[in-house]
Parts: sequence; C-alpha cells; structure tokens
Amino acid sequence: MKPYLSMFLMSARRTFAYRLSALIGWLGGGAILISSLSVWHALLGEGAIAGYDWPMMKAYLVVAWAAGSIGASQGDWRMADRIREGHVATDLTKPVDYQGSRFAEHAGGLATEIPAILIAASAVIAFTGSIPGPANVFLFLLSFACVVPLKFCFTYLTAMLCFWTHNFMGISWAKDAIIWLFSGGLIPLSMLPVWLSVPASLLPFAGITATPAALYLGQATGAEAARLLGLQVFWVLALWFGARLLWRGALRALTVHGG
Repeated sequence: MKPYLSMFLMSARRTFAYRLSALIGWLGGGAILISSLSVWHALLGEGAIAGYDWPMMKAYLVVAWAAGSIGASQGDWRMADRIREGHVATDLTKPVDYQGSRFAEHAGGLATEIPAILIAASAVIAFTGSIPGPANVFLFLLSFACVVPLKFCFTYLTAMLCFWTHNFMGISWAKDAIIWLFSGGLIPLSMLPVWLSVPASLLPFAGITATPAALYLGQATGAEAARLLGLQVFWVLALWFGARLLWRGALRALTVHGG
C-alpha cells in the first residue's frame, strides 16, 4: 500500500509543480462550462424541455462538468506516451502492480480537481443564481466516487491500445467523442431518440454523467437508484478486470515489438 500512496502523492505534487499548465487547462474547461450554460439558458428561455427547467439544467451541467473534470489534470497522454516511447519497460521492472500504480497516479489528480470543481460550482451559483441541492447526498456522493475508477478504466484501456497502434491522437479523439455523447455529457440521455437513449443508459459511459446526475436531481429513487448504482459498480469491476486481460495481450505485443 505504501508504494501506491507515494505515487498518489507524487502525482498530486506534479500537478502543483506545473501550476500554469494546470491553470490553462482549467480555464479551458471553464470556457466549456460557460458556453454550455449560455446555450441551455437560451434554449430554456421559453420553458422547460423534456422535464428540465433552467435550475435543473444548471445543476445537471455542473454535475456533468464535474464528472468530466475527473482525471483531466493527469490526462491520458502521459500514460500513452510512455507506452509509445518504450518507457513502459522501465515501469515493468518496479515491484508494484502496473494497473494499480497508474490508478494511484490518476487519483492523485483529485488534489486539484476537487477544489476546482467546488470553485466552478460556487461561481455558477454566484453569477446565475442558486441551483437545486442533491436529492440524496449519500447516494450522489457514492455514485460520484465511482466516476473516479470508471474514468480511469476508460483512460487505461484506450492508452493500452498504443501497444498495437503506436499512435494515440485518433484514439483519444474517438474516446472523448464517444464518452461525451453516450455519457450524457453533451445532452441528457433522455433527450436522445429512444432507440439510442435506451442502449446508451445500459453502457458503462452512462455511469460517468447520467447516473450521478439522475441521483443528484432525484430522477432515480428507491429500486431505480439501487439499479443504477449496481450497474455503475458492475461496469467498474468489469472494465477493471477486463483491463487486466487486455494487459496480458499488451505484454505479448511489447515483446514482439522489442519493448
């Protein structure tokens, strides 16, 4: 456990060490939140859409932006670059679990991500007025905590594709586009056509935005809330252990290409 804690702390310190880079990244993320709020404010100016009025949509957008910010300070390029450039061979010599080590580094970003999320939420309230509070604080926090390993799994799985592709730009763009749409980050899944919203709600991407947002707004209670949380946890476990299986194939690819 101690090595992973050290990696967690090193990751947090690295973010603070490159403060200007982190600040520019957060300003860019803030611009996305501001533009989303502006667009939806205009769309909802004449009344609610699909059950969302302006206060509800503000809360939804804040939750969606917060979920999207998890893992943003660490990103996936650092992991992918180490694989493409062969530095992963050095990582393999360390007596720690590779996947666990990368998760510890991923979680280290929370040291700056959580404060940034709180600042952004406070700014939204200050400039646009109050937003509804969480319908069930415990269920929402539990669901939001699951976003951390869930987003790591997506980052880890896509980065490992570099063992075969030796390029990451296209993979990164495709990953971001798919998650942005199927998580509900672009628009709530309930606003998508039924033929798309129903399967999207069952995919792991929904656990990033749609599930925590539904629990925050009280759109899922009782058995439905338990089902959504159970599905979220299922996908975390499935992707985590699925990544271990992919890792075995990646090691063979590393050997073939000279490591």
